[in-house]
Amino acid sequence: MKLPGQEESDLSSASENVPTGELDSGPGSGLSPDGPLDIDSRELEVPKDPPLFIQLNELLGWPHVPEWKETGRWVLFEEKLEVGAGRWSAPHVPTVALPSLQKLRSLLAKGLVLLDCPALSLQELAEQVIRVESLSPELRGKLKALLLQRPQHLIQTPCTSPCWGSAHSREASQEEEAPLKEQHQNPRRQKFPAGAEAGAVLAGQLGFLEQPLGVFVRLQDPVVLGPLIEVPLPSRFFCLLLGPPTLGRGYHEMGRAMAILLSDLQFQWRVRRASSLHDLLAALDAFLEEVTVLPPGRWDPTARIPPPKRLPSEHKRLPSQLRVAKGPSLRRRTPAEDRHGRRQRAANPELRRTGRLFGGLVQDVRRKASWYPSDFLDALHPQCFSAVLYIYLATITNAITFGGLLGEATDGAQGVLESFLGTAVTGAAFCLTAGQPLTILSSTGPVLVFERLLFSFSRDHSLDYLPFRLWVGIWVAIFCLVLVATEASVLVRYFTRFTEEGFCALISLIFIYDAVGKMLTLTRAYPIQRPGSPTYGCLCQYPDPGGNESQWTSTNPKDRDDILSMDLGLVNASLLPPPECAQRGGHPRGPSCHTVPDVAFFSILLFLTSFLFAMALKHIKTSRFFPSVVRKMLGDFSSVLAILLGCGLDAFLGLATPKLMVPREFKPTLPGRGWLVSPFGANPWWLSVAAALPALLLSILIFMDQQITGVILNRAEYRLRKGAGFHLDLFCVAVLMPLTSALGLPWYVSATVISLAHMDSLRRESRACAPGEAPSFLGIREQRLTGLAVFILTGISIFLAPILKFIPMPLLYGIFLYMGVTAISSIQFTKRVQLLLIPAKHQPDLLFLRHVPLSRVHLFTAIQLACLGLLWIIKSTPAAIIFPIMLLGLVGVRKALEWVFSPQELLWLDELMPEKERSIPESGVEPECSFSGSDSEDSELMYQPKAPEINISVN
Repeated sequence: MKLPGQEESDLSSASENVPTGELDSGPGSGLSPDGPLDIDSRELEVPKDPPLFIQLNELLGWPHVPEWKETGRWVLFEEKLEVGAGRWSAPHVPTVALPSLQKLRSLLAKGLVLLDCPALSLQELAEQVIRVESLSPELRGKLKALLLQRPQHLIQTPCTSPCWGSAHSREASQEEEAPLKEQHQNPRRQKFPAGAEAGAVLAGQLGFLEQPLGVFVRLQDPVVLGPLIEVPLPSRFFCLLLGPPTLGRGYHEMGRAMAILLSDLQFQWRVRRASSLHDLLAALDAFLEEVTVLPPGRWDPTARIPPPKRLPSEHKRLPSQLRVAKGPSLRRRTPAEDRHGRRQRAANPELRRTGRLFGGLVQDVRRKASWYPSDFLDALHPQCFSAVLYIYLATITNAITFGGLLGEATDGAQGVLESFLGTAVTGAAFCLTAGQPLTILSSTGPVLVFERLLFSFSRDHSLDYLPFRLWVGIWVAIFCLVLVATEASVLVRYFTRFTEEGFCALISLIFIYDAVGKMLTLTRAYPIQRPGSPTYGCLCQYPDPGGNESQWTSTNPKDRDDILSMDLGLVNASLLPPPECAQRGGHPRGPSCHTVPDVAFFSILLFLTSFLFAMALKHIKTSRFFPSVVRKMLGDFSSVLAILLGCGLDAFLGLATPKLMVPREFKPTLPGRGWLVSPFGANPWWLSVAAALPALLLSILIFMDQQITGVILNRAEYRLRKGAGFHLDLFCVAVLMPLTSALGLPWYVSATVISLAHMDSLRRESRACAPGEAPSFLGIREQRLTGLAVFILTGISIFLAPILKFIPMPLLYGIFLYMGVTAISSIQFTKRVQLLLIPAKHQPDLLFLRHVPLSRVHLFTAIQLACLGLLWIIKSTPAAIIFPIMLLGLVGVRKALEWVFSPQELLWLDELMPEKERSIPESGVEPECSFSGSDSEDSELMYQPKAPEINISVN
């Protein structure tokens, strides 16, 4: 876009410039502006320019008492002074009229431009600025006195009301040039990182000037210009735009235009390296070439555009010489990585075969050994304390729930105690030795299904379950060691998002199903009936002879046997009081008696309270309520606060809800057995060999369960610095299998949902960000101490029964449901399922909908739904023995989709298999996907989100 007069050479005004620097970059130097680049800054050798805070001071009060008043400020977005309300507006995207830019360019072309000015104070700067030839000595004196006046700033401190700095009409002395006390107390000062700089724009109408005056100054060294800027930052740029009184707000809008230019990263980069007026005007022209014009009458100019949730990439706006010099290196990246921010499987050294036995394991150990000391030092941060509390509660919830389910599935051969002990021992050992210590080992739904099938097979064939299970575990360890030796973990390259989402959705549904199922079991045990119903009874709590509290439930006698057999931990069958307790409403020992409807009603109430309260706190962090520190605190401790609220409500009302059942004695659940399982028991010797067949199926299941979780946790978008360790993780799981089998403990693999929650609770985000800009994701706090502390606390929980017994189980079921819901709602699969129910005109503007026909999107989603439904059906039927093979079949289904969908469609909906990535030419799958495509296509490629797509938010 060209403005009138833009073609002029402006040589007449060049003699007034004082250029003392040269451009420090050439066509091949690789310099680029500061900003969120999607390319490797080290590859391009990009220097980081400091962030710039721009302030607009406007001259008001002429001709009476002129004074400078701050009316606007910028970092990335604009904040306007709302004079009537006495506050700053919310940050918004700045807009400016083209005539203002045109007038500004004309004024700068005829004005004074000082580049690398040596001024060291505001007074020296004022003396340099008034060197305009058109000003008489008298006007220069008046202008200098005006420039040295202290401007008024609206500074809002946390503990005081907004305060205005005073203005002084006389010249400031050297002492008066020091920053004011209010400037040092400005809370905005903490928002800027070290090295931040400032720019001042002064604009207004001045009666004693006969013609407009424009001055642009770039200081050689940034200097704190006393009280000129509301934040005591060293100033790099100074711009003065004054002129005789005119109609309208011309100089105010020109000042805004200059401030908007300085807030633009590309303009900053060019101006910092400008050596003449020509370079300055060229930077302004480059800005105009990228301006988007909104036609008049199509929008409200007074409307404020809110900041986007994610800023676009600065790659497209790189200088042309840099793009030409570095373009070929940029095109070498595969479109799949640039579009989705995923790893390049072929380039990942952890997923390359070494060709040696245990070669991958040796490399993992060498790679992780150098990080081992920092794995403990990096945990010295308050955020890790919050993560420990959250994951501890999630872990014991998982241990208790799966322990109860396992006890029910094995008729008491294993139970809650084994679940607690196994979780503590295996989890602590894994955190100390694993390649990815952020992984949380736990019982999982697929492994629980296999345990149930194995027990049913043993019972139907009159086999001793625990010895048979011991040999299955030994064979699984052997098979897993073979997989480690042959570097089978490199096959995770074939686990695309199709496989990951199917597995994650299945695990999330198991979480939701188990949480709701436990509550339904509770309501069946304590049905809500009207008074006078035959099944209406009471729940009595009374001390037994040993002094411990026991609970007794009086209900319909025909249902009593069924209720006593339920693994709810509520009934002590050996201490049943007389049946007439329900009629007389008490017990001779003085129990606390509650009607059965109270139990079901309040249990459901606490269940919903914990779930909804945790969800509400999760959304508060991204809301506009409360200060950011409070929002983050509430989000980080959402589950903890939900449980504390429920426990307080339960204790205050004295509710007779089922409480957390923690073992009081350290002995196996199955009466009569020791801690070590006999290798054979009553089984024949040949069963130790026959156990290899079910062990082969379980090995497939463990490999899929462990490695899919590892793939999800080690995605490139999580920005992990210390590597993954797929081979080492599988080796640790294999070594722990014989140990848990010999002790009769549950089998443990990586728990997808809890591990993702662990990682998300350790997210590192930028603290110093521009107003209106969302904090940027910096990575994960990688360390071993949080997981180790969680499992130590889990082991200690066996001895904390006097405290933990007051936690109502419905609260933990609610947290269980919360984890499952947040997991399944965070994957793209869920969004595509929602599209099936949304009319086309109301569908969100998702990028894959721009490039893939809606019918093809629905077909891809339907195939995923069919696979998920088939997995669930097989898991719930006697055919569940082939469940591990069906999980592995997801990879085969994804491979078969290449015959149904084009590479272009799979690129947007999923990602390409390794062979397809190697077969793609450097220019991309199709011309429209390459970096040399149209501007709109290229922008969409570069604006793709880089944040993790599957996560469990603790916030």
